[in-house]
Amino acid sequence: MSTVINSSRATQTAQQAAYEIQAAPLPDRYARGWHCLGLASTFRDGEPHSVSAFGTRIVVFKGEDEQLRALNAWCPHMGADLGIGKVEGNRVVCRFHGWAFGGNGSCEDIPYSKTIPPKARVRSWPLQERNQLLFIWNDVEGNPPPPEQDIPQLPQVGSPEWSDWSLSQWVIDNNCRELVDNLSDLAHFGPVHGSSNVKYFANIFEGSRATQVMVGINERLGGTRNHLTTVATYFGPATLLCKMTGESDGMPIESILLVTNLPIDQMHFQLGFGVMVKRIPGLSEEQNQAMIKHYVDLTIQAFTEDVAVWHNKVRVDNPLLCAGDGPILQLRNWYSQFYTDADAVPADLAQRRVVEINLGLDAHPELQHAFQH
Repeated sequence: MSTVINSSRATQTAQQAAYEIQAAPLPDRYARGWHCLGLASTFRDGEPHSVSAFGTRIVVFKGEDEQLRALNAWCPHMGADLGIGKVEGNRVVCRFHGWAFGGNGSCEDIPYSKTIPPKARVRSWPLQERNQLLFIWNDVEGNPPPPEQDIPQLPQVGSPEWSDWSLSQWVIDNNCRELVDNLSDLAHFGPVHGSSNVKYFANIFEGSRATQVMVGINERLGGTRNHLTTVATYFGPATLLCKMTGESDGMPIESILLVTNLPIDQMHFQLGFGVMVKRIPGLSEEQNQAMIKHYVDLTIQAFTEDVAVWHNKVRVDNPLLCAGDGPILQLRNWYSQFYTDADAVPADLAQRRVVEINLGLDAHPELQHAFQH
């Protein structure tokens, strides 16, 4: 006896049962908060610097008073990029016709005209220097940055006990939400990073901060005898600072990681990754430098394992989740506040919420945000 299967009907049934990915149109705004441009020293050479961000072009420059300034770069006269001009005093001067703009965005001089049009003004952007890094504030409503969203100052930066930042940057062909999702993505640590023995994973959501606490085995960064422990906090939508303790070649290692996103447009962002490593007492400077370079190379290698995925994935607003994935929807709810008018942010997002996944660890790190003083 034989059974005949209607392949056409079976295929149709399978297609009807297939899960449909949903994705709403991308938001027509960029996240409210501080965004890292890179090392502050990069912008202190006396030259104007063009930065593509938030769907436009921005010029960053240092005036003769040593202050850094940021303005919209497209000159309102004829559209040239002020970033290819020059700095004179505390102004940036357009290369095309010589119009000069001060730090508040007003045109202060036109070399061939005695009058300046009243509308000759470009947008100025708030800047903040923290930890030898330069941050720019974005808010579509134009509100000033609230002090509670300042990036924390790290005492380790500039300390002789620690290395300087090793900073790398890439352009990722995707929306920056795909990067932020990682904070709650427990399941990716094994397939992507080889951390197949995660013992503890937790998220803390509280106001403008969100934290991941993770303990697990990673042979490259934590060794096989001791756990790799990380406490990583997003301070706003675009800057993550992470305290990491692990092991390399049998030696305990303390490090600080920096992960930043700067949206270029809705489908491209500049990804920043920085590493600082604590020097090991008793080693010579040469030995410490070799150790630091080795560990930085390992962390960069581990971090960039995500890059190929970010370049090759679609936006999914209704992810098909299962047990063990981590609180991804809770993270997205937290992240959505930065795309909402400040007065419309739900009050309950200010309340502390903790999600823990304990896979067999007797004692876990204290549940608090990184660098909380």
